[in-house]
Amino acid sequence: MKKKPVRPAKPRRPADRPAAKPVAKKRKLPPAGPRQASALPRARVAEGRLPADPQAKIRRLKAQLAAALAEIDLLRASAETDFLLGIANRRGFERELGRALAYIKRYGASGALIMLDVDRLKPVNDSLGHAAGDVVLKAVTEALLSHVRASDLIGRLGGDEFALLLWNLGEADAHAKASVLEAAVDALAIRYGDRTIAVGISAGVAMLTPEMDSAAALEAADRAMYARKAERRAASGAPLRR
Repeated sequence: MKKKPVRPAKPRRPADRPAAKPVAKKRKLPPAGPRQASALPRARVAEGRLPADPQAKIRRLKAQLAAALAEIDLLRASAETDFLLGIANRRGFERELGRALAYIKRYGASGALIMLDVDRLKPVNDSLGHAAGDVVLKAVTEALLSHVRASDLIGRLGGDEFALLLWNLGEADAHAKASVLEAAVDALAIRYGDRTIAVGISAGVAMLTPEMDSAAALEAADRAMYARKAERRAASGAPLRR
């Protein structure tokens, strides 16, 4: 039995192949012109993302920030000021004392702390009332302020205790300043109604050193003040009392 001859496969014609899909050309967009650039913020404004007038809002926010900062400064000053005497209270004075000690430690500056305690204020409060005591404290404050420099800081630590922070002076000058302050208060003749009130003040000096912190400086000045108060009481023959 004869085998049938195998016919060779016909070559595939191009028309029989799957046609290739034409590649779409990308369109090049023209660069954004002024109109297109300005349209973008307007679109965002429409979406609620940008204010209609950004510069106006910036000015408004700056004004609000300035007002808030001013209020913070006012509140801080109020919290650090003695409401009766208008000078630094303990918080404000200790904050400035801490800054002064940091400056002294860093730059080797000189400074002194004078602790002052009003003498004979308690009998005034007991006999005439605290309103009279307030008049005395105001007069004492005015006397102290009239004998300090603008760069110095005076504060009321509480009750009849004051403190004075002095810059750029030696120990001899600090003790001389303490004597001047004592003499100024001793010379006061304070009128209250038909009464004349006389008080005094005892001043203790502590020189500030780089090793000190605020607590150590206040403690040193407080010890010096009580030693000075004892000296003044002994010289006058009166018992030691506040």
